[in-house]
Amino acid sequence: MAVTVKFFASVREAVGVSNETLALPAGVATVGDLRAHLAARDDAWSQALGSPALRMACNQVMCDAATPVADGAEVAFFPPVTGG
Repeated sequence: MAVTVKFFASVREAVGVSNETLALPAGVATVGDLRAHLAARDDAWSQALGSPALRMACNQVMCDAATPVADGAEVAFFPPVTGG
């Protein structure tokens, strides 16, 4: 099972990539599992993905950590956006 993972704004800057295609290892079934898997790569990934304010989307729909990840899904991680 493979997914496309996209990183935006300061998350992209911290991890050094804007997107990647990733074969999901056994046990990675939700957006939260994917986030934890990526955060385990090293300190930069852990810091970029560790913020409780981090926003997530699956197939361009805002989601939470419990959202299931299906084969071919697009998962995005980005910081909260403020405007005015």
